[in-house]
Amino acid sequence: MTLVSPGARLERASNHTNFVVEQIGRAIVAGEYPAESMIPLDPDLCEMFDVSRTVVREAKKTLAAKGLIQSKAKVGTHVRPAAEWNLFDEDVLRWHTSMKNPGRFYEELLEIRLIFEPAAAAQAARQANDADCTRLFGLCDRLADARTRADFVVADYEFHQQVLVLSDNRFLQSLGHIVQTALYSLFLKEPEASFLDARAEVAGNHRLIAKAICNGLPAEAHEAMARVIRDGHLRAAG
Repeated sequence: MTLVSPGARLERASNHTNFVVEQIGRAIVAGEYPAESMIPLDPDLCEMFDVSRTVVREAKKTLAAKGLIQSKAKVGTHVRPAAEWNLFDEDVLRWHTSMKNPGRFYEELLEIRLIFEPAAAAQAARQANDADCTRLFGLCDRLADARTRADFVVADYEFHQQVLVLSDNRFLQSLGHIVQTALYSLFLKEPEASFLDARAEVAGNHRLIAKAICNGLPAEAHEAMARVIRDGHLRAAG
């Protein structure tokens, strides 16, 4: 008989739990289980995923913590309205970005970016130093020189992250990291060659943000950032 260490059993149970969380979470976000509908009962989930009741219970606890489901005694487990989901949970964001048509989700990302990223750029303009500016302009050069879609997206991600860092506001930095990570996943799904036509224009518009920040012009930095966000949204939608 092969003996399995307690640690190995825990790791296997954790992997099974993560698998069930992933499958149910994706299904809920994709709309396979609409708001207020009931997900399958525990025995059915056990059979569906070939896992124990303990795994199912742990998976449901995880999904409940993310705001996706709610269990009631003698009633069952129903899906909560999308407005009650924790959209700042990394798994919930990832499930949204994996959808074939993330339209409304993408629109909401645009709205929240327009609220905090221009403000972060304006704040950065009040305190950026020479080293910060060198870094920003270097990232603009990387955008202009990118040879692959992945290199382009990484440079764009790092530019926006750098602006958030220069805001010197931890809330903006944390929020921005989550949103930028979601955008990174969405942008990587675009066709490989799609960035080539827009590369020079995008790099130039980012350079306008960098110039406004480095010249200490908060209002201009705010406007330049808002323009870049809107233009990027239009390209992705178009």
